[in-house]
This record gives sequence, structure tokens and C-alpha cells, in this order.
Amino acid sequence: MKISTLPLFIHSVPAGFPSPADDYLESSLDLNTYLIKHPAATYLARAKGNSMEGCGIYDGDLLVVDRSLEAQHGQVIIAALDGQLTCKILDKKNHRLLSSNKSYAPIAVGEFSDLIIEGVVIHSVRHHVLLS
Repeated sequence: MKISTLPLFIHSVPAGFPSPADDYLESSLDLNTYLIKHPAATYLARAKGNSMEGCGIYDGDLLVVDRSLEAQHGQVIIAALDGQLTCKILDKKNHRLLSSNKSYAPIAVGEFSDLIIEGVVIHSVRHHVLLS
């Protein structure tokens, strides 16, 4: 997986675009290094639905998922629960998978449930340009 290296501006951009003058360039930012810490264990998945909007994950977003990380309580994960893939928050204390949208009830992970954690979601990438 190869993502481009792009210029990184030194100033934050509150609501506009920084001056294109070279004086404002801090350095170049390699998106591979920034987004992907473990390339051999990282994959992309596309989010579907609105159950994770409270975490800033929207329908159609690309999720950067790291399989090498051990999932911790409260992290957003990709899991296969009884053969069905889902993106949820891991609640280890109560043995549940949680949505970040209050319209969705928690999903209990019972003693006989088959739960396989496929990876930890470390970033999401949203496309802001409307496509026609």
C-alpha cells in the first residue's frame, strides 16, 4: 500500500487555505508513515451505515485498520461476530460491542458467541468533495 508524500504547512488552517509561499512549509509529510505504522498488518475497509457517527466515522469513510494491535477496552475495532463483520467500540468490561450512535442497542457477546477481532481502527479518511 503506497500513499503519496505531501507538503505539510507549519500553520493550522482554521477555515481557509494557507499562503502557498514556501516560507510556510514545515516539511513534507509521508502519509504512509503518518497513517500506517505496521504496513504488513494494515488494511483498509469502507464503513457502511451510521452506527459509528458519534466517533466521527460516517457512511463511505475509509477505515485504516491495524491487525497487529491488541484491541483494548474502548477502542474502535473491526470484528467478526458469529461470522458477520462489524465496526464497533469494544466493551471488554461488559462483554459487548457498542455503537456510537444512541439509536443502536449494544450487542452482547455471549459465552457461546464466536468473536474474532480483525483489527483496531486507527484512522478514518473522509472524502469531502461531492461526487456527481
